[in-house]
Amino acid sequence: MEQRKHWWNGRWGRVARKDVYLRTSGDQWYVEQRAGGADGVSHFFEFDSEDAALDMVRDVLTGEDDWCELSVRPRPR
Repeated sequence: MEQRKHWWNGRWGRVARKDVYLRTSGDQWYVEQRAGGADGVSHFFEFDSEDAALDMVRDVLTGEDDWCELSVRPRPR
């Protein structure tokens, strides 16, 4: 599975932090919505197209949080 994008709500701490990830594997697209940082609770959603997955991401990112996109760093070889 390849991570394409990552958004963070800009808040620190287990209670306040939220992350949204866009990933792909083959023809399938996945959105992970996580609350509470690395040890938090995640909800996963599967889509047949990138457009459908991005529609969900846009819906999730609306609201009062100040979301920012974090760049994906290439893994060392």
